[in-house]
Amino acid sequence: MSLTRRSLFLAVAAGTAPLAMAQFPGFGKKKKEDPTRSVTGQVMDEREDGIRAIVQLKHSRTLEVKSFHTNENGEYYFHGLDPNVDYELKALADGKQTKTRTVSSFDNRAELIYNFKLKSAT
Repeated sequence: MSLTRRSLFLAVAAGTAPLAMAQFPGFGKKKKEDPTRSVTGQVMDEREDGIRAIVQLKHSRTLEVKSFHTNENGEYYFHGLDPNVDYELKALADGKQTKTRTVSSFDNRAELIYNFKLKSAT
């Protein structure tokens, strides 16, 4: 391609890009990610020491249950959750379990913190 043809081509291409953007509002823009939320926290014993446990998260519509094994400090983390869905959350360890807590879709925070305390069976 000669220099003049190339210059003409680039000028036409540059001139049509704004037209395409005007006709198609999303043209050239990255797709906006859907918002998600996360739930994090800690499972503790009566002395408030972090313990190893299993934290279960139940999707209220599909009834799918995801489980997370806490680290040695009792910490857990669920991410990528749909903000328009309610979830049920509970912790289990040594044959005991906490009361179920609800992660409500009406709570509009992106990151939620739920700590659990497991009490002895006595």
